[in-house]
Amino acid sequence: MTHALASAGSTAAATSQSIIFWLLAVVSVGSAVGMVLARRVVHCALFLAAVMLSLAVYYAMQSAPFLAFVQVIVYTGAVLMLFLFVMMLIGVSSRESLVETIRGQRLAAAIAGIALVVLLILGIGHAALGPATQSVTNGNSGNVTGLATLIFTTYVFPFEVTSALLITAALGAMVLAHRERTRPKPTQ
Repeated sequence: MTHALASAGSTAAATSQSIIFWLLAVVSVGSAVGMVLARRVVHCALFLAAVMLSLAVYYAMQSAPFLAFVQVIVYTGAVLMLFLFVMMLIGVSSRESLVETIRGQRLAAAIAGIALVVLLILGIGHAALGPATQSVTNGNSGNVTGLATLIFTTYVFPFEVTSALLITAALGAMVLAHRERTRPKPTQ
């Protein structure tokens, strides 16, 4: 009798997770399409926030609470707010976005897009070759300990490169937001 109840409970849990997944899939894909098609930068950022929060729920559903919290705190909280802060400081209008301020940026974007497509094809091809194997045995430690071990031993160099990239992006945002004063600073 208890086996039948446990089986019914796990089936109900799987069904509810499937419903949540498909609802969030519609929200994620719709928000991603809205992000690409949005005319205003703030609307684009709001669609991006919806995609990031949906991703956090996906992580939580897969029993990865650390990744879910990092997704919400770091990406949705910090990176997206930095993006919005810079956009509000600069005040980008739609007619300014049509002017190419950096020579060759469209060519560089096209090359980066092609490189991304090649990277995606290679990644999908690598995944299709065989099942992924676990790189580090967890033993009795939890997910957070295993993730910390991977980040600070095997993947320490990419982790540091990513942090340097984020610092460079923050400095670039400060440089872009800086404006020379044409009039003296108002005083009391």
